[in-house]
Amino acid sequence: MENLSLLLRPKKIEEMVGQEELTSENSPFYKLLKSKKIPHLLLFGPPGSGKTTLAKIVSYEMGLPFYELDATSLKVEDIRKIIRKHQGSLIKPLLFIDEIHRLSKNQQEVLLIPMEKNEALIMGASTENPYFTLTNAIRSRAMLFELKPLREEDLKELLKRAKERLKFDIEKEASDYLIRSSNGDARAMLNLLEYALAVNKKIDLKLLKSLRPFSLKNGVSSKDTHYDLISALIKSIRGSDIDASLYYLARLIAGGENPEFIARRLVILSSEDIGNANPNALNLAVSTMQAVSKIGYPEAKIILSQCVIYLASSPKSNSSYKAIKKAIEYVEKNPDLPVLEHLKSPCKNNYLYPHDFNGWVKQKYLAKELKFYESKNIAFEKTLNEWIKKIKNDL
Repeated sequence: MENLSLLLRPKKIEEMVGQEELTSENSPFYKLLKSKKIPHLLLFGPPGSGKTTLAKIVSYEMGLPFYELDATSLKVEDIRKIIRKHQGSLIKPLLFIDEIHRLSKNQQEVLLIPMEKNEALIMGASTENPYFTLTNAIRSRAMLFELKPLREEDLKELLKRAKERLKFDIEKEASDYLIRSSNGDARAMLNLLEYALAVNKKIDLKLLKSLRPFSLKNGVSSKDTHYDLISALIKSIRGSDIDASLYYLARLIAGGENPEFIARRLVILSSEDIGNANPNALNLAVSTMQAVSKIGYPEAKIILSQCVIYLASSPKSNSSYKAIKKAIEYVEKNPDLPVLEHLKSPCKNNYLYPHDFNGWVKQKYLAKELKFYESKNIAFEKTLNEWIKKIKNDL
């Protein structure tokens, strides 16, 4: 059987599922495509959201030769060869570069002349915003469009098309799992479906779970249950109830929850609810996140258990969370305060260098006196309070 992702890949923009901000008739992208005025493009979005599909639709609708390149293995000479091959031709090539944020500065510079002279249509794709890694010269010559994860209704439509094309049976429970466990990733859904069909033309939940034991994000079968369980886990840890925390962790693991998702939530909790009352909580949570990403189930459950017990047992403080929340609210609601002259770069003569004064010297750092941080004065936060007092010679 031909690869399902390729078999169901649309050639026209009207056939594409999801991404209505780009594909609807009233969208700027749709109008640019139909007028054949597509600029150099940077596409970013999660895996399976349609970046490559959209590039191939542009190629098909504009009648451009399509070259798919990968930034991780791309050689500068590869780009030059393609440009030379089409020099003097009325039809320019479309160069689609996956993982474009990985291009070196030298590779990016090679793209500038073809972009400037319109010798090729350059399209880049990335799972992260490439504006933070590409040079100003590339950014100024291209337009950026974001693709979102596909919605459940988008994946249902894709599954419907697959059933019409391949004529197979799938139980309702299995269909729900196939869609929800794919977490908005069309490629992941179609790949799982393809391998399931290679095993049996009648697909049930047991078959799918044998091929994908846990979700790409939400392993629990019900979307509502997923959020309820992760919320209950966080609240139980925050409330220092070890056994309740372990129960909800066990429910998530038994439901096939992705261990990396659980670990990410524990990292957030370690700063939001424990913070500097026990700074080592963040270290352990980050180590847990790194470990489970390398190990996976079944052993990851032990690492998660250790972390959950430690976090539930730790003293709690939300001082850091409340402090930055207050600071951001102030910044959003008030005019910007000027940066004081002696704090500007390069260093001014009237700036007092604390190291020249045994570590601390009194001077102004804000144009207006503000107070955001309020310590709970417990556990290690109490030690930090003593440190700051000693630094400022208040003891």
